[in-house]
Amino acid sequence: MTSSSRAVCEHVFVRWDNLRIDAEKARTLPGYREPATVRTFDAPEALDTRFYEVRAKSALNRVPNASRMPFRWTINPYRGCAHACQFCAGGGTEVLMGDGRTKPLAEIGAGDSIYGTVRVGQYRRYVITEVLDHWSTVKPAYRVVLEDGTEIVCSADHRFWTARAKWKHVTGSQQGSSRRPHLTLNDKLMGMGQFATGPEHNADYRTGYLCGMIRGDGCVRSGEYVRPNGRTWTHHFFRLALVDLDGLRRTRDYLRDIEVETQEFLFAAAAGYNQEVSAIRTQRRDSVSAIRAAIRFPRWPSPSWRKGFLAGIFDAEGTCGERRVLRIANTDRALIDRTQQYLRELGFDAVREGPYGKSGVMSVRLRGGICEHMRFFHTVDPAIGRKRSIDGAMIKSNAKLRVVAIEPLGIEMPLYDITTRSGDFISNGVISHNCFARPTHTYLDFNAGRDFEKEIVVKVNVPEVARAELMRPSWKREHVALGTNTDPYQWVEGRYRLMPGIWEAMRDSGTPSSVLTKSPLLLRDLALMKEVHEAGGFAANLSIPTLDEKAWRASEPHTPHPRKRIEAVAELNRAGIPTGVLIAPLMPGINDSPKQVEEILELCGEAGAVSIGGIPLHLRGEVRDIFFEWLRSYRPDLVPRYEQLYARGAYVGREERERIQALVRRGPAAARRTMRRSAPDEDPIAVPPPRPPPGPAQDRLF
Repeated sequence: MTSSSRAVCEHVFVRWDNLRIDAEKARTLPGYREPATVRTFDAPEALDTRFYEVRAKSALNRVPNASRMPFRWTINPYRGCAHACQFCAGGGTEVLMGDGRTKPLAEIGAGDSIYGTVRVGQYRRYVITEVLDHWSTVKPAYRVVLEDGTEIVCSADHRFWTARAKWKHVTGSQQGSSRRPHLTLNDKLMGMGQFATGPEHNADYRTGYLCGMIRGDGCVRSGEYVRPNGRTWTHHFFRLALVDLDGLRRTRDYLRDIEVETQEFLFAAAAGYNQEVSAIRTQRRDSVSAIRAAIRFPRWPSPSWRKGFLAGIFDAEGTCGERRVLRIANTDRALIDRTQQYLRELGFDAVREGPYGKSGVMSVRLRGGICEHMRFFHTVDPAIGRKRSIDGAMIKSNAKLRVVAIEPLGIEMPLYDITTRSGDFISNGVISHNCFARPTHTYLDFNAGRDFEKEIVVKVNVPEVARAELMRPSWKREHVALGTNTDPYQWVEGRYRLMPGIWEAMRDSGTPSSVLTKSPLLLRDLALMKEVHEAGGFAANLSIPTLDEKAWRASEPHTPHPRKRIEAVAELNRAGIPTGVLIAPLMPGINDSPKQVEEILELCGEAGAVSIGGIPLHLRGEVRDIFFEWLRSYRPDLVPRYEQLYARGAYVGREERERIQALVRRGPAAARRTMRRSAPDEDPIAVPPPRPPPGPAQDRLF
């Protein structure tokens, strides 16, 4: 071990001479028979932290078959993480939410309502389901391209529902000789197809919406009345009454934008099968005149105005009931003609029907089934969520979802996952299977927030148990990944030293393995890792944020210095261990300038990083206040920009997110250029494959 690596190891060791057993009673955790020994110690890194020493019955954890992980086994010597990292990853994959709109996968949270599917009899149908968990991992990435132009970036283990009524992985088996069902260029995926881009709610859209809504279902009038004294007066009146408050309140807000204030009131109470009806109104002459001006048909309507009009007229007069027929009805022929015209101008196949009966009701029907219905909802964005529902609809698709390309990207990158009650979700317009929910503190009667950082479970016997399991004749030496849940080299490993025994078991059993960590403490075990790599194959990844000292401390308290991690990447690669880097978080205006990012890329390239990925900063919950407090003291000039960037939530918008991610896309290329200069005979992108397992493949662990 070099002097620099020894210094790193000494840096992360803490004072355990004052370790003591907690005065409280030993606590029995769910899943463990014997009470855990609870220990604490007095050191800055461990304030308010308790360590629960338990004896595990098993070490190897099997990743469920439904998972998209590129491995089937993992070992977690610790549950909980003392790194206390405050920023997580963000992803841009659009997911279909329960209200019919879409949201990036990174912005999904536990408890959200989204669409999944369920089998009812012989058919699979869409159903609203609940998100149970959400997290991110770093994996080799693939791009799946569909006939309609949809591109989906995912791992090799990602599974899609196909027209052959089967779940299929992106690729065949990654380890061993067995082959699993996987996509080919003849497969067609199932879903409603590529999500349409939503409208910008600009001034044209808002006036278009008011025109459609008020002309469809509102009342605007002015009438002259004679007073008892014979004098006349003019009564100006506007009213809009709806069952659905979301449509009513969008109208009220849009009227407020043109300086028209309205009063909301109860129009009709609920009675029998009739629902409560609310309304807004105004009787001011100036307000009624402004409303009349706003709902005039423009001579040359813009695309935004047409989208707003269609959203308004659908909220007012549209239906999409249990028979999944989307219609917009009215007795005004001119209004129906305009509705059909605007739909066709936006590329929809719309036909007119009627008039029917004495009322003379006519309608415009949108053809194309649920795929066109969803494109309509996303294109024009009506306000009323009830009318956008596809809950219970049978999955049929005429969208062009044939697979035309499956491409390995040649890099590892952060990918994101959720767990739902239905076991699947709709991503980028196709049906995707869930991954497993990573083990959380909730299973131990801890919470996933503060307790995850301050109540650390230590499996003190995991090296011995791992050796017993890995050395069994029935173990077929599949890939085992560490660091996929909690960091195995968090600083408490400096005291417990569980990892050397695990690596020895990997080495002696010839098991291929990998590790993801934020800590250069792994250099302590470099000699063992080389032996593991020689025996079965091994790779590492280090997470490295900005090089700025204050930004690093604000985002990752209690973690080793980023430059020390880069040094660790270099030393691992020099030793023949293929090691990559994840740059996170990238913070707008702080460490995202091309010059700053280039410095990180250059250093990672010089360190021989075999892959480089990057993700933007997101600010969730209390972290937002902490970060803004730091920003006001460190860079007060950036506060207005961050308030704008994060005005809608924890994540930056799509345009900013894509700009940031583009900064890092050339990272692997930079690494290649640097490595060619320093070691032209080596290919720094190539990761040595795991050694083939000895003996015939088997179906079970034991």
